[in-house]
Amino acid sequence: MDRIIRATAGEDFIKMSVIDARDTVQRAREIHNCTPTAAAVLGRTLCAASLLGNMMKEDNGSVTVRVSGGGPAGTVIAVSDSQGNARGYMDNPAVSLPLRADGKLDVGGAVGRDGMLTVSRDIGLREPYVGSTALASGEIAEDLTAYLLESEQVPSACGLGVLVDRDTSIRAAGGFIVQLMPGADEKLIDLLEENIFMMDQLTTILDEDGAETVFAQVLKGLDYHIVSREPIAYRCGCSRERLAEVLSCVDRAELEDMISQGQDTEIRCDFCGEQYVFTPEDIQALMEA
Repeated sequence: MDRIIRATAGEDFIKMSVIDARDTVQRAREIHNCTPTAAAVLGRTLCAASLLGNMMKEDNGSVTVRVSGGGPAGTVIAVSDSQGNARGYMDNPAVSLPLRADGKLDVGGAVGRDGMLTVSRDIGLREPYVGSTALASGEIAEDLTAYLLESEQVPSACGLGVLVDRDTSIRAAGGFIVQLMPGADEKLIDLLEENIFMMDQLTTILDEDGAETVFAQVLKGLDYHIVSREPIAYRCGCSRERLAEVLSCVDRAELEDMISQGQDTEIRCDFCGEQYVFTPEDIQALMEA
């Protein structure tokens, strides 16, 4: 079962979240028929959104992470609720690039570096809070770290990874965010930096040892305690009723044109691929309503 685990350390000056999201990313790969490179791009973005969503204090809030770097992957979008349940899509799930020189999937090359990472937080107000930062590498984790420091003034470190097996299934996926609270001792910063530099590859830890070992390596030398373990999943909130609301907002002339053609209108959810069919009679009823 996918989950997000949260912990504190350093007399509560350090807060850390770890996500294990293999099934979530596998579901996204299947829905969008992703290549291995695309699965890594979308999977990292889903994990980022899920971690940010789970950190929200508002029960009915949501977070949208949008990555657009000008690369062949196109725009990538992931949305999470305040529990960490996420959904997402990308413009080009068929993107495929040669492996990097180190043998890893070229996420940065697929995303590109000429663009922005944008985070939108909806906490129930009239307008969402939107912050963005220029992409640093297109690798998602480094870009999210830069966003948290520049837009939210929170010193943070982030790691994200997706391990694709030889049969293109997702073998491991997840990540972490560790943050320093105001007043943290400089020695804590130095220790965390050293631990993160020395830690094993993230996807290897998730695949072989499990999510809780990420805490042991990042927080090595510190006493920490787990404060929560919460299940998460790939979850889309679409429904026929919601899409009917969207359809009812279409220009009246366009709706009349749909009716005059006498054919059913199919609407596909970008997030989960579900198809919804509206007959000319359905559209007429929407107009009358």
